[in-house]
Amino acid sequence: MVSGNSKFAIYPSLRGRRVLITGGATGIGEAFVIRFAEQGAQVAFLDIQDDAAQQLCAQIAANGNPRPIYLHCDMTDTEAVRTAVGQAIASMQGLDVLINNAGNDQRHSIEEVTPEFWDRTMAVNLRHQFFVTQAALPALKQSGVGSILNMSSIAWLIPSIGLPVYVTAKAAIVGLSRTLAHELGKDNVRVNAILPGAIVTEKQRRLWLTPEYSAEVLARQALKRHLAADEVARLALFLASDDSSAITGQSHIVDGGWV
Repeated sequence: MVSGNSKFAIYPSLRGRRVLITGGATGIGEAFVIRFAEQGAQVAFLDIQDDAAQQLCAQIAANGNPRPIYLHCDMTDTEAVRTAVGQAIASMQGLDVLINNAGNDQRHSIEEVTPEFWDRTMAVNLRHQFFVTQAALPALKQSGVGSILNMSSIAWLIPSIGLPVYVTAKAAIVGLSRTLAHELGKDNVRVNAILPGAIVTEKQRRLWLTPEYSAEVLARQALKRHLAADEVARLALFLASDDSSAITGQSHIVDGGWV
């Protein structure tokens, strides 16, 4: 669970803003849900991890912040995505901020990739970002202050090895974000991409943060410490707020100086 910290910025424009986050039950998404709730935003999030999601909602409410709305949704099921986005918008009576965060950085080799694996990896990392956005657009346009944040990664800039299909999807998200920014600018909907580096989450600790990988990360970063999900969430707060009202079509890197 991400803990609170009073030394960071409060954004008055986020109070009451209606925020939808995909993949919000754990990891970086969890940090997004907590920090937007602390700002007084109305938060809805989509995930398939029901137990973790319910625990997160209860903890946020216990801390005196607005209880988020949780909707179970398989992000690879486009019809389910459309339904869940509609339910979230109806529950919040509109939408101001969309964070396309859901993804899965499963490791894989070139040789083991089948057409089915390719399609599944693209579905969980790229395809839903478009269709969630498509479903949310009428509400975001009506908002007048819409902000879309698409989660990419520095994986395609380094470039990473051992997960080529994931890297391809994360590169595509930057292109998608740039074209959407120009498509939607006339409606005052801003679109930016966030590219995290080696963010230490519980999943990363459990699956991949070996002493060897940890040493490699710290050797490559300018900052010689591990980065936390909160450090990505603080950038998201700024990009969702009116403080960033002139910023769109950009890629924002949070990697401790790796790239």
